[in-house]
Amino acid sequence: MEAAAKATKRSDASLIAELQGGDMTAFAELVHRYQDRVFNTVWRICGHAEDARDLTQEAFVKAYESIGSFRRQSGFYTWLFRIAVNVALSHRRSAKRRPTQSLDAPADPRLAGSQAATLAARMKEKTAHNPADGASESEIHGHVVAALHKLEEDFRAVIVLRDIEGFDYRQIGEILGVAPGTVKSRLHRGRMALRELLKPLLGQET
Repeated sequence: MEAAAKATKRSDASLIAELQGGDMTAFAELVHRYQDRVFNTVWRICGHAEDARDLTQEAFVKAYESIGSFRRQSGFYTWLFRIAVNVALSHRRSAKRRPTQSLDAPADPRLAGSQAATLAARMKEKTAHNPADGASESEIHGHVVAALHKLEEDFRAVIVLRDIEGFDYRQIGEILGVAPGTVKSRLHRGRMALRELLKPLLGQET
């Protein structure tokens, strides 16, 4: 049964070919396959769940409208995320500042294994005098996410793409339209800025 299920799962390349041939069910499958991850990334960049839902829909509409020009120089996944990140960054830069994340919001499971989760784990290991001592995992993640949203857009984007979504430097460079070296530099500076914002929870002096 499991083997049959795997056999029926079509590759992205197969779905793209069918979509370019006019098969809308292929597009529906691509949306189903990637909508959650696209939403999560857009949400982490723009900082507002309601906006993220609209922007995720906009990203898929743009992808559908441009699918005829997709030439597969990069994977569909990377191409789709380039569209989604550009939509989110454009929205973020044009929107007025407003609160983006409650500090007591439930932890996002997609933070597992990320830089934010690593910092959260370090916080919980601090000694009794640490301000983070006794804080729930949800509260700690809330503080980490709130700090993430205070970062400059370029730093936030690379941290989300690398530490939460797991893209490599080359893929991030393709998504953001920058060289891998620039990605590494932004990631380093973004992580340093994130740690600076989290100094109170890390038990460090400001």
